[in-house]
Parts: sequence; C-alpha cells; structure tokens
Amino acid sequence: MLMPNRLPTRREAIIELVCCAVFLIVTAAFVGLRPEHILIIVVFNVLFFASLFTRKLAVALIPFALFGISYDWMRIWPNYEVNPIDVQPLYETEKALFGIVSEGVRMIPGEYFNLHHTALADFFAGIFYLCWVPVPIAFGLWLYFKKERRHYLHFAIAFLFVNLLGFCVYYIHPAAPPWYVINYGFEPVIDTPGNVAGLGRFDQLVGVGIFDSLYGRNANVFAAVPSLHASYMLIAFIYAVISRRSLFIKCLFAFITLGIWCTAVYSCHHYIVDVLLGILCALVGIVCLEKGLMQLPPFRRFVDKYVAYIS
Repeated sequence: MLMPNRLPTRREAIIELVCCAVFLIVTAAFVGLRPEHILIIVVFNVLFFASLFTRKLAVALIPFALFGISYDWMRIWPNYEVNPIDVQPLYETEKALFGIVSEGVRMIPGEYFNLHHTALADFFAGIFYLCWVPVPIAFGLWLYFKKERRHYLHFAIAFLFVNLLGFCVYYIHPAAPPWYVINYGFEPVIDTPGNVAGLGRFDQLVGVGIFDSLYGRNANVFAAVPSLHASYMLIAFIYAVISRRSLFIKCLFAFITLGIWCTAVYSCHHYIVDVLLGILCALVGIVCLEKGLMQLPPFRRFVDKYVAYIS
C-alpha cells in the first residue's frame, strides 16, 4: 500500500475541512459553540496539515474525537424526551438488593456514605475519578507511540463502540443518579444541572473546583444506567491484557478500575446496579466488536487500511 504524501491529498483535505465545517455548524446551531470547540478544531487542523507524522496522529485520534462529539451532541435531543425517566424504581431496586441498615433505617449505599465519609476516602475518591478518561486515553497514546498501532486501534475503536452502546441505553432507559433522589426526590425535574455530589468534598479538600467545572459541562444528568465511568478503565485493563503489557501495568489498571467502581458508589454518582451494568456494557461491547464486527470481512478490511494509514 502506498504511504500518504507529506501533505494531504486534495480529497483528504476536502473531506477533513467539510467534516470540521459540519461539526461547527451543527454544534453552533443545536448545542452552542464553546471555546473548547474552537480549540479542538484548531488543534486537529494543525495536526492534520502540519506534517505526515502529525496527520497520522490526528487520524488515529478520530475514535476519541467521535466519542467526545457524540457525547456533546446528546444535548441536541435529550434522552428524557425519548422515554420516561427512571427515578424511584431504580432507587428501590438498589435499596432492596444492596441496602444498608444504619440506626434502624434502611438506605442505599450512596446515602450511607453521604452520611459516613472521611477526608482520606474523599481524597482518594477524587484521585480515582480523575483517572476515568485521562488514563485510558494516555494508555491509547502510549500504544500508539510504541508503534503498536493495531493494538492501539482495536482499543480506540472498542472505547468508542462501548460508549455508543452505552449512549443507546441512555435513550432506551433514561435514569437518575442517586444524588438526584437525595436532592430532588422522585419527581423528574427537566433541565436539572449537573452536580458534583460527593466529589465536591474533594474540591473542598484541595481548594480547587476541579469537579465543579467538569460536571458543570455534563451533557445529560439522566444517564446513570449504565455507568460508563465503570466501563472505561475496564476497557483499558482488558486491552492491557490483550496487548500483553507488564504485570505492573495490569495490576495498576486493575487497582484504578476497582477504585473508580467504589468511588462511583461512594460519591453518590451511581448505584451499584449502574456499576454492574457498566461492567456488563464494556464486556458485551468488546465481545461484540472483537468476535463480531472484527470478523466481518468489510469491517476487517477497513481496520486493516486504517492501521496501514496510521503506521
């Protein structure tokens, strides 16, 4: 296969510019342009046109870009306009399956930890939750720069595929997180803003509103099921195993994965039910991708060409 020229071909340049224009137009019309949207487009275009090396990197990052775009574009058609929001049934299920009795009162684990927490646990909860996207993306880039492009691309596509699968479930079954019930009760309140919940205690400890700024950009409050927070590091761990990373890396990823699962419940961001379904979503997504899509000749040829392009 011929390698691409130092500069993109006319066809490549047109496709890239048209895609960027569509992204900006749709985002401006239905979501509202923010400074980060402009920054992303500028960075991507600089990478795409600067050199052959940076263009390969830009193309390799497309799965992660599509993840961010698809998440942001959920604002266009909120899931609570598609199906009823599950608030009380999910809460009652959590209480029945995993309820904790404290001082004669049965409560969900999130409510219990909302009343019984420590500064040390709050600190580590924040550290774990700061890893949920940066560590998987860093792992992907590490694979890329180690020139393990096929492992990288399988991981990146799996990351995107699991997200899209989870987003579909968001629309099929909109669900409120535990902090919503604590703050608002069982009646759905449309356009509820994002909430840091228990992670606000980490912000107070370090004196910086890290999670406050992150959850202020939350695209959808009623997207608790499945917990994709529980999926991301699990995907990284599985592909660390598949790509035969060192025992240290695998143990580190397993530790962070468990920490995120515990933090999701401890911080009142997710029910245990959400976490279990997030784990299931990751496993189902990876199996469907690797044992299903990757076995289809057209898709396999697409992946082979993609690997050749970014190699």
